[in-house]
Amino acid sequence: MRIEIDDLSRAAIHELLSEHLANMYELSPPEQVFALDLSELKSPDITFWTVWDNDLLLGCGALKELTSTHGEIKSMRTPAKLRGRGAGRAVLNRIIETAIQRRYSLLSLETGTHPAFLAAQQLYRSAGFRASGPFASYKEGPHSLFMELLLSESAV
Repeated sequence: MRIEIDDLSRAAIHELLSEHLANMYELSPPEQVFALDLSELKSPDITFWTVWDNDLLLGCGALKELTSTHGEIKSMRTPAKLRGRGAGRAVLNRIIETAIQRRYSLLSLETGTHPAFLAAQQLYRSAGFRASGPFASYKEGPHSLFMELLLSESAV
């Protein structure tokens, strides 16, 4: 398994992000979908990683800098047909390691509350994330679960 910082130029990544956005709109009301599209992920405050097995894309994830000490996890996705290979955990660990290297004290994320998000919630909890309130410009709502990881408590 290979994890690399990605420029979002390959067709496989475009397909995975299209799958991701379509699935988010299936599971949540449009006004509650906070997934970023391809152009938004190219923002200079976002680092985007992909996970590969040779030429097979296994997943992706991104880290958005909110402040000099606070990051947000974005665009965590594994193709539906390729789940269970450890790509999600691998990219999550890379994001946490990078946040620690950048001296962030806090990592936050927003995920859905639909039962389809339970595996993601379990992954985040297993890495030490716990439920929190909204952060940045997010608002409380029935379709969002906010989680945070205090990096001084992280074991990665």
